[in-house]
Amino acid sequence: MDIVTYSHRNAVSTIDNDPDLRELWEEIKWVLTHISDEEIIECFENENRKAKSISEAINKLIKTQLTKRKWNYESPIFADPNYDGSNGVWRLDFAKKGIALEVAFNHGGNCSWNLIKPVLSSELNHVTKAIQTKIGIIISATDEMKKAGGFDAAVGAYEKYLEYLAPLNNLLVTPLLIVGLKAPKTFKIEHLQVDNRKIGQVVRI
Repeated sequence: MDIVTYSHRNAVSTIDNDPDLRELWEEIKWVLTHISDEEIIECFENENRKAKSISEAINKLIKTQLTKRKWNYESPIFADPNYDGSNGVWRLDFAKKGIALEVAFNHGGNCSWNLIKPVLSSELNHVTKAIQTKIGIIISATDEMKKAGGFDAAVGAYEKYLEYLAPLNNLLVTPLLIVGLKAPKTFKIEHLQVDNRKIGQVVRI
């Protein structure tokens, strides 16, 4: 996949000046840019249920590659048992050393929370922390990926995350790198109406 990035609070400089962060970012970038259209199609078409978009397929491919590289999946932010993340709220999608990583293909209403979670993992807090990170990375679909990949219109896209940065600037005190996934080059998803639901199918282009 091709990607586009935006640096909030000097995220790129922070990464470039820290060898550990630079190595981790190169790891993430390699995983994303080496996911091929064919891998996405294969994963999408092998789903047990008929999916509407390729979001689940991409999520699965990212998870497989990151966990293989020892990234902690669903990492709790806090050590306090009252905030251990067992309900899914106080957890990051992935964490490793100094990076908190969110793969965000959910509703646009969750954009602000997805941006705030890496800040919680990096800043001092009244609640005892389980991890301490230096920077957050948010991976989302661009508008062109949403359209080509069959995503629901309500999904928060890369462009929407950029819109949230200005009003939340005083809250988002941690460097954040916003990553947008660009549309596949060799296929798109078109929807078929089956009973009361839409099912995606691959159309080669």
